[in-house]
Amino acid sequence: MTVNDAPNTPSGGQSVESGNQPPSGETRRSFGGGWLVGAILILIGLVFLVQNFITGFQLQNWWALFILIPALGSLGSAWRLYRTQGRLSHAVRGPLVGGLILLLVTAIFLFNLDWGKVWPAFLIVAGAGMLFTAL
Repeated sequence: MTVNDAPNTPSGGQSVESGNQPPSGETRRSFGGGWLVGAILILIGLVFLVQNFITGFQLQNWWALFILIPALGSLGSAWRLYRTQGRLSHAVRGPLVGGLILLLVTAIFLFNLDWGKVWPAFLIVAGAGMLFTAL
């Protein structure tokens, strides 16, 4: 009997059961970009809703909310790496600090904060990221 004549095997001789499917009791969850887009849309909708119903609330730089898309993506990446590795390693620190810096930039634009007064917060975020890695 040759390799091609073997029962239940394709032409390469591999078993049909050896696919990329998870075992029967296992489910596979994917946290792709769908949750991120949904969260951003909910946040933007809430901001506009609050702006319509609360007098005196003005959000003039609403476009800065779009900076949250890469910020939340970066923080989500840091969270996945942290759960995989179980500690705050160098691989976790990069996306964590990057996401926090983008969140800070978003807050500065949204609330019309003075860059000249807020710049030390960037040093604090970078220093905290280095301290967390050293722990």
